Amino acid sequence: MALVIRLRREGTKNRPFYRIVVLDSAKRRDGGFLESLGTYDPALEHNNFKMDLPKVEGWLAKGAAASETVASFIKKSRIVAAK
Repeated sequence: MALVIRLRREGTKNRPFYRIVVLDSAKRRDGGFLESLGTYDPALEHNNFKMDLPKVEGWLAKGAAASETVASFIKKSRIVAAK
């Protein structure tokens, strides 16, 4: 079972809201997930995502791969956490 950390779309039509989740790579985008790690709201200007970085690091240590978008969020979170 290959695990991936990616976005799950929620919200209404023309008003998307995303959850950052861990799931099996074979599942559909909005299918069942193992754990929710954070949120992303593209409508906000700044600080538009929140993420539990220790949980993300734990899943990455277990072999989960992050999508491109989530990888950029992780990179930004690590920079903020280092300050």
